[in-house]
Order: sequence, then C-alpha cells, then structure tokens
Amino acid sequence: MGKIKDKIYDWKDRLRSGKMLTLVITLIVIIVTLGIYAYKLSRNYRQLAENNYNHAFYQLIEYVDNTEKLLAKATISFSSTHATENFNNIDKQTALAQAYLSRLPIDTQELENTQKFLHQLGDYCYTVSKKTVKGEELTQEELDNLDKLHEYSVNLKNTLYQLETDLFSKTIKWGELENTGTRMFGKEEKNLSQSSFYNIEEDLHQYAGLIYDGAYSESLQNPDIVGLTGDDISKEQAEKKAKEFLGEDKIEEINFTEESQNSNIICYNFNIKSKNRANDFSISVSKKGGHVVAINCNRDVKDESIKEDEAVNIGKQFLQNREYKNMKETYYMKENGVITVNYAYTQDNVIIYPDLIKLKIALDNGEILGLESTGYLNSHKERELADVKITQEQAKTLVNPKLEISAIDLAVIPTEWNTEILCWEIKGKNKENDFLVYINASTGEEEDILMIINTPNGTLTT
Repeated sequence: MGKIKDKIYDWKDRLRSGKMLTLVITLIVIIVTLGIYAYKLSRNYRQLAENNYNHAFYQLIEYVDNTEKLLAKATISFSSTHATENFNNIDKQTALAQAYLSRLPIDTQELENTQKFLHQLGDYCYTVSKKTVKGEELTQEELDNLDKLHEYSVNLKNTLYQLETDLFSKTIKWGELENTGTRMFGKEEKNLSQSSFYNIEEDLHQYAGLIYDGAYSESLQNPDIVGLTGDDISKEQAEKKAKEFLGEDKIEEINFTEESQNSNIICYNFNIKSKNRANDFSISVSKKGGHVVAINCNRDVKDESIKEDEAVNIGKQFLQNREYKNMKETYYMKENGVITVNYAYTQDNVIIYPDLIKLKIALDNGEILGLESTGYLNSHKERELADVKITQEQAKTLVNPKLEISAIDLAVIPTEWNTEILCWEIKGKNKENDFLVYINASTGEEEDILMIINTPNGTLTT
C-alpha cells in the first residue's frame, strides 16, 4: 500500500512540474478536437444520406407519375405502333421506379408489394407490346386490364404524393426510418398517410396475371434556321432594332453587354433601363437579320386587375403590331401575377405548332415582360401543306371510341426526326382525363397522343 501512495505522490509532483500538465492538456485538446471532427463527419454523412434518400424518393414519384400518364394514353391509343411505343416506355419507367424505390431505407411488406406491382406492370406492358408490334389488336380483357392498371397507378401516385406531404410536414427524417426499421415505420405509417401502402397489398391480387409548356412548345431545331432571314447587321443596328421593338419612348438607357449564341442563333445582348426605373429589361437581337430572339424582365406583380383572356388578346395585338401575323394562342400558364402564353402561327386555318412564340404578360397592367421566339425563327416559312386525304369524319372514327370528342382541327406537328406532319388534332375526354390525339391527315395513322392537364393556373400537356 505504501508503494502505491508513493507513486501517486510522485505523479502529483510531476503534474505540478508543468511538463506533465502541458501533456495532459494537450491530450484533452486532441481528444476534444477528434470528438468534434467525428461529430461533424457523422453529421455530414447523415445529411448526405438524407439528401440521397430525398433524391431517390422524388425520382420515384417522377417515374410513377410518368407511368400513370403513359398508361392513360395507352388506354385510348388506337394505333398499334403508338401503343407499342407507350408500352415500351412504361416498361422502362417502371424499371427506373423500382430502382429508386429500392434505395429507400424502408423494409415493409407494403413497400415490397409496391415493388411487386411495378414489376408486374412492366412485365404486363412488355407482354402486350409483343402483340401490338405485330399489328395485332388487344382483346377486350387486355383493354379492361389496362383500365384497371391505370386506376391503380393513380392510387399509387396519390399515395406517394400524400406520403411526401406527410413525411416532410412532420419533419420525419429518412435516417430515423433507417435506424429504427420496420417497427418505427409500422408505428408511424398510420399517422403518415390516410392512403397507406396497405391498400396496395390488399388489391394486388386483382393484377396477378399481369409538362410548362403546351403542345409541341419544344419545337424541332431546324438546322437551316429557315425563319432567320436577312443579312448580318452591326451592333449599332441591333441596338436600333431593340429600341424600335420595345418602344424608344420607354427607354432611358441601353447598354451593350456581349455577343453570344442563343439556341444556335448568334445574338447581340443589351440591358435596358426603362424610364420609370421600376423594371429593367434584357433583350437579345440576332446578328443575322436583326430579329428579336428573347426579352426578359423580372419584376414583382402584386395585383391582378387583368383577366387571362384580356392578357391573351394584349399579347396577340403586341405580336400583330410587330409583324407577327396570324398568331393563335394555344396554351398558357399563370404564376405570380404573370401569364405565359404560347402563340402558334396559322396558315390557311391550320395551326403550325413548330412556329411558336412565347410571351410573358403582367396581369397588373398588361405589360409584356418576356418573349422567346427561337421556335418561330428556327421553323417559320410559308409551307406547301400536304393533301388532306382523310376527312374530318373519317378521322373521328380512327380514334378510340372511348374518347368523347369535343373539338377537331388541322395542325402541323414536329417529329423527333426534324420533319413535320399534317394531322387532325382531335380533342376529347376519357373518364376524367382530357387528351389531344393526332391522326395523320394523309394516311390515317395515329401519330401522337398528349394528355391535357388543367390546373387552376393554366393548361399544360404531357
């Protein structure tokens, strides 16, 4: 016992000497620093994992949403070629949805059944595509199955949207679900969503056998840029064009910023201070021909004293006054007091979707806040339209009988192969969904189907 006391006294003496004290303090500092570093490293890892889970969840929602829209189109498609394309796309989208679902840190029977549904849906669509690729018609039972699958995909999509809302409004972290596993999720899921994944499990046995923008707003990019007419102009000439387009009486100061390329169009770019100093503009004028390619002004619009239809007419008159003749509004979207309208060129009462101009219009005073004309400049010309060999009445018989037709017009649509097709654009409704079906006016082939999405802020297509 005496020896132990001697060692303790010896250690105290050394500690008082200063050297030992310094060593101990240094060790404490190192330990604390390492602890802080380890904590930050762990926190960064958790945040990275959380971000990855969020990304996977949002991707899952996106692919399920895509699948539902493709299924809706497939239920009214009357073309074997187009149906095959839809079915193949569904197969791809469900495979991607499964991949992202598997990345979520949840291991429950309900999610396993969701995985199972996506897998069976992809397999079913792949199976029926082997019939449609041969030009064979689907049986009534197969068509009924597609209707049921679409209804079910809507339920799945809505479940995911509700789960998204509940998860993030309740600030529940994916990491918590990962750490506590099935027990935690089983405890929370009843509170997380009224439409839980349990509904998917209950109904799966029934299937054991198994855009902003309007139509063609992303117009084809014509390599010849046929609408870009005229000779090259100087920077000074471009400045004059910008003043004329916006109204020289409204401009206090204009400054050249740079020469750049906008969608394969070389442009002179300017910043403009307006006389009221409330809103400054940027404007791009093409070097070739001096065409206005883009305008943009970002300002807050707090009051909405102008109705949507009035704003649409203001935009049409604006284009008319600047030599853009025969422009017809197609689709629009309203956001934060600003309406964005797509105007397509018309020739002989035929809508020419590739020749598209977008305008942003303020709903407080009707001011034009933005313009984008690349589609029009890429494609605009007077066309020699194809002969209409399919009558309007014949076209109506070439769409799925389930489509309740409300309107039909002739339209030229772009293709992914940089060509154009004259079609009958048939607008109709099937159940709660609105569609545009495009029937080739020369051959009667079904060329495309777009789903119309009506929102409180406007109309989109996908």
